[in-house]
Amino acid sequence: MYNKEMQESMKKVAANRAENAALEPRRMTAEEKDTLLATYHPDYKQDQFATLQIGPNKGEKVPLELADLLQAHSRINIKDINLDKVDYDVDVLIIGGGGAGASAAIEADNNGASCMIVTKLRIGDANTMMAEGGIQAADKENDSPAQHYIDAFGGGHFAAKPELLYKLVNDAPEAIQWLNDLGVEFDKAPDGTMITTHGGGTSRKRMHAAKDYSGAEIMRTLRDEVQNRQIPIVDFTAAIELIKDTEGKVAGAVLLNMETEEILIAKAKTVIIATGGAGRLHYQGFPTSNHYGATADGLILGYRAGAKLLYADTLQYHPTGAAYPEQIFGALVTEKVRSLGAKLVNVN
Repeated sequence: MYNKEMQESMKKVAANRAENAALEPRRMTAEEKDTLLATYHPDYKQDQFATLQIGPNKGEKVPLELADLLQAHSRINIKDINLDKVDYDVDVLIIGGGGAGASAAIEADNNGASCMIVTKLRIGDANTMMAEGGIQAADKENDSPAQHYIDAFGGGHFAAKPELLYKLVNDAPEAIQWLNDLGVEFDKAPDGTMITTHGGGTSRKRMHAAKDYSGAEIMRTLRDEVQNRQIPIVDFTAAIELIKDTEGKVAGAVLLNMETEEILIAKAKTVIIATGGAGRLHYQGFPTSNHYGATADGLILGYRAGAKLLYADTLQYHPTGAAYPEQIFGALVTEKVRSLGAKLVNVN
C-alpha cells in the first residue's frame, strides 16, 4: 500500500512517538514565529505578488495569478452583444450554485421574489461539498456570540473586519437552526441535543457536524430544497460580465453556455455573487482541496463592476491536506483531527 519512502517515514514517527510525548510542550517565541512565517508562509513571498495598476484596489498587492485576471480584457466585445434580447428576467439573479447561492435562492423565494441560479457547473458542485469538520455557532448554555467573537478575532490575528465578524457570530445560532429546520442531519444526542466539538482556536465546543461529511449533508439539504421549490437553475453556464444600468447599478449579467458557447442575457433587479473562492488558480503552485469551479470568477466580475476586494493581499489555504497517495494529493484532511489532539510531525 505504501511506497518504501513512506514506510521509512512511518517507522521514524513510530520510533519517536514515546520520546515526543514525553517532551514538555513549548510555545514559540514571537521572533521564531516571524522567522517561520517569513520562510514558509505564502503571504510573505513578495516576489509572488503584483501591484494592481487599475481598478478599486489600484496600488495594492495581490497574487500574480489573480492580478493577471483582474487586469485582463473583457471576454466579450460589447458590439457583439444584443442587450435588447433578454433571455432571462428575474427579481434576483444568483451567480453560483453552492451553499451560499442555494441559501440566497431559498430566502429570496421565502420573501416572494422570483429568482434564478446560474452556475458554471451544477448546483452542489461547490466548496460547500468539501467541508468535513463542521460549522460553528455559539448556541450552548456555556457559550455566547461574544465569546465566539473573541476566539475568532484573536484566532485571525485581529485582521478581521469587526462589523463582518460581529454579524457572523451573532447570526450563527439562527443559521444552524435554519439548516436544522430544513432537515440537515446534525449529530445529536439521544435527547435531541446538538453534539458539539472543539474547532481550531475555540475556547468552547461549538462545532456542529454531520459525521465527517458536514458540508455534503448541508449541500444535499439545500439542493433538495431549491429543487423542491422549483427554483430555476441554469447549469453549465458561466457569468462572464455584469451589466449596469444608466445609473451605474448592476442590472443583470452576460452569460456563456459552456457547452454551446452561446451568449445569453439575464436581467435582474438584484444580482448576488456567490461564486466561492480562488483555490483552483493554484496560487504559487499550491495543491488544493477546492472544487474545480473555484477560479475567482466572482472576484473578477465584482472588481470589473467597481467593487473593492477585501483581503486581496492574503491567501486562504487549508493547513492540512493529504500528501500520499498521489491520487488524492491536496485532498482535505479535516480540522477535526487537530481538535481531537492530532499533531503535525516532520519527516524525522
